[in-house]
Amino acid sequence: MVDELRGNPASPGAAAGPVVRLTPPPVLPEHWDAPAAPEAELAAATEALDAAVADLEKRAASVSGESKSIMDTQIMMAQDPSLRTGIADGVAGGRPAAWAIRDAFGKHVAALEAIGGYLGERAADLIDIRDRAIAAALGLAQPGIPAVDGAFVLVGQDIAPADTVLLDPAKVLGIVTEKGGPTSHTAIVARALGIPAVVGCAGAAGLADGQRIAVDGTRGTVAVDPDDDYVHRIEAEAASLKEKLAAHSGPGATADGHPVKLLLNVGSAGGAASDAAADAEGVGLFRTEFLFLDRTEAPTVEEQRAAYGEVLRGFSGRQVVIRTLDAGADKYIPFANTEDEPNPALGVRGYRVGVRNPGLLAAQLKAISLAAADHDADVRVMAPMIATPAEAAAFRELAREHGIGKVGVMIEVPAAAIRARDILAEVDFVSIGTNDLSQYTYAADRMLGELGELLDPWQPALLALVANVAAAAQEAGKPAGICGEAASDPGLAPVFAGLGITSLSMSVSAVPAVRAALKDYTVEQCRILAGEVLGAPDVPSARKVVEEFSARSVD
Repeated sequence: MVDELRGNPASPGAAAGPVVRLTPPPVLPEHWDAPAAPEAELAAATEALDAAVADLEKRAASVSGESKSIMDTQIMMAQDPSLRTGIADGVAGGRPAAWAIRDAFGKHVAALEAIGGYLGERAADLIDIRDRAIAAALGLAQPGIPAVDGAFVLVGQDIAPADTVLLDPAKVLGIVTEKGGPTSHTAIVARALGIPAVVGCAGAAGLADGQRIAVDGTRGTVAVDPDDDYVHRIEAEAASLKEKLAAHSGPGATADGHPVKLLLNVGSAGGAASDAAADAEGVGLFRTEFLFLDRTEAPTVEEQRAAYGEVLRGFSGRQVVIRTLDAGADKYIPFANTEDEPNPALGVRGYRVGVRNPGLLAAQLKAISLAAADHDADVRVMAPMIATPAEAAAFRELAREHGIGKVGVMIEVPAAAIRARDILAEVDFVSIGTNDLSQYTYAADRMLGELGELLDPWQPALLALVANVAAAAQEAGKPAGICGEAASDPGLAPVFAGLGITSLSMSVSAVPAVRAALKDYTVEQCRILAGEVLGAPDVPSARKVVEEFSARSVD
């Protein structure tokens, strides 16, 4: 009998190997001796922070696209002059270099965490910089992924952005973290790289370096000290899955040819060329925030036109759905948002920002229209965080005024999912953002790892809302897609097809597994399966339904 730990399935696949634990951050005692030479301590603190920034810059130079954007943002945060002022004040107050760094960063981290949302998430970036600078000041090993020979399973509390962007799938066989949910940064990066991962696994704290474990990212289990038979079995399953994925290509469809479009989530213009080369039918979600974040003023119409054009150029003749600016709780933009909202997640975000700043939205729609005219992609536009049919109608009219023919909205608010029929009467299509829809349905902050179970896309209430939207879309004869992380789950793909979802949008690496999963069933089988899953009382039961249905289908 193999001892299994349970967590949240984050990235499908299976792998076994020795544990390599992330090097922990340094821990400073609360008491210290005042430095004899404050000038020397300030020089040491400055040198340590410079070393941490130089390391980040070196890492940023080796990546591109969204990964580089993440790193560049972290570097910019580390170069904030107020941090160095705070360090100097700490040294002047009698603190040694490492303690001065800790205290200066602590104030900024606390401020970001208090704001929450996007800035709250960026607090983790600051903590990572702080820990690296403290380690440098003390002459200790840098926290993060240690340099080791051979392949391994990476285990730790969580993985910092500076480490996730450099994960090497050739060495990192699997990932297990104690914190995090299925929509965490670690989970998203693991899926993008095709590395099996289990997150939110509290039992991982007891795993030791060198201990052999087997990670099943599809079921969310971690086998401790598995025997050879167990390892051989999961390796055979992984090999069989790889062979199965390679056997399918082209448009997404069920076994009997019922179409389910397989689209991509694109987060920047930087990776557009590689995205366009993928075997997918277009873009289901083009996030435009990359143009607005970390700026003090809005990009011009021409800047936006050029950036959108970079993506549209690669997807000639294919569908591209562009989401207008999704600023707000999880993506703070100084010229679009205010910092004083008591509850940013429920404040002026998404489409509401466009209502508050009509010039910002109008400029973006103009740029999209111009870029669409420059290229022959099938361009569509949708608004985020729509809550009412009136908002949907207002956005449709504004987009039409700018010459955009195909207009849709995101379904991310339970109110919108409940009144999907009325919303679909106003627009041409809808796309369900399961990440936020889960968050609002279960009143569970998607950034809080301990609530990961509630954010599982297999939750019955979430699937019931998806079913309601899909039924409304079928009734209206209009497309309904999914562009949240749930779309990348192969187990849910046939369920969504059975509910009537017409497209699934995901990262490039997730497409082969989703395509293969759809090929396992006819559309009628998908409908039967969907009905059985909707009747399940909880997540484990829903997953078991699919496992048993699959076994019956094979028999």
